[in-house]
This record gives sequence, structure tokens and C-alpha cells, in this order.
Amino acid sequence: MKKTCLTLLFIGFTAVFFAQESKETKEARESQEIKSTKYGIRTGFNISNLDFEPAPLFTNAHRNGFFFGGFAEFMLSNSVFLNTEIQWSAEGGKDEDLRANYINLPVQLRFALSNKLTIGAGPQISLKTWQDTDGFETFTFSGVGGLEYEILTDYFIDLRAVYGFSDILDDSLTPLEATQFIIQLGIGIKI
Repeated sequence: MKKTCLTLLFIGFTAVFFAQESKETKEARESQEIKSTKYGIRTGFNISNLDFEPAPLFTNAHRNGFFFGGFAEFMLSNSVFLNTEIQWSAEGGKDEDLRANYINLPVQLRFALSNKLTIGAGPQISLKTWQDTDGFETFTFSGVGGLEYEILTDYFIDLRAVYGFSDILDDSLTPLEATQFIIQLGIGIKI
């Protein structure tokens, strides 16, 4: 039931931002000479760790990994954007039994703080791309927030933090509960 509610909440949040724009917004956008939609690719370095409850009896070291993916950025106004993305990401803990890879779908509402700096936050749903019976849930839900800095025209670096809201361990296979925290340092290009 919890997973169903979180899935419906994620779909509802996404649908609100894809709703049809008002006539005034459309006319204002058409009168400006700005590119309203940008696409791009992004890749970088992950540092991920698991937060167990209760505390585990084994060493819980972080995992260094990488991610890559593509995104679409929709301009809602001169300083507000909707960023949707699909990315593959190596996550989990350092130990082989604690590793999990995911296809992530983050959706961020982003605000331009200046011509080069933006800040954003939103939900993320993740689909596990690992073994069927590895002890991890198939879907997880997280919140993502970050900063992006344009280093050259359409080239950027960014820093994101992802905090898991749902237990990533399969309840039927382990008595432990674990949430995930990830820091991503990335570089990308907008087309």
C-alpha cells in the first residue's frame, strides 16, 4: 500500500508540471526569443552509502561508482525550469552483497539564481537492474536536490544529493531496513 501511494504521488507530481500552459504564458513565451526546451547528456561520479536500522553487525563502507544518462529541460518561465532525466547509476554499499544498480527517473523543479547558477529539487523513482533475489526492492523512492553551474555555453558541472525515502531492502529476505544516501558530482552538455 505504501509503495502504491508513493507511486501515485510521484505520478501526480509529474502530471502537474506537464499540464497545459495558460494562454498568457504561451503568448509571453512565443514573444521571447529563447529556446524553450533543451536536451542533453550527463555523467559523473557517485558516492553512495546505506543507513541501516537497526545498526548492522558488519562493516558498512560507502561505494564509489558512476552514473550516466540523458535529460530534457523544459522552460516554464525565464527563471523556472522542469528537468526530467533518465540515468543508470551504480549505488549501494562497498561490499559485493550490498551493491545495487538502478535506472533512476529524477524530476526536478529548477530555479535560476543567476545566468550561470541554478538550484533544483524534486522526487526520484528508481528501478533496480540487478539480480531477481538479491535482497533489494525493485522500486525505490527518493528526493533529489542540487546545484548546477554553467562553465561554458551549454557545458555545466553539477552537485546533487539524493536521499532515499523508502526501505531499499526486501522485507521478506532480511529483518534490516536500509535507506540510501548518494552524492553525485557530474558534468554535462545541453544541446
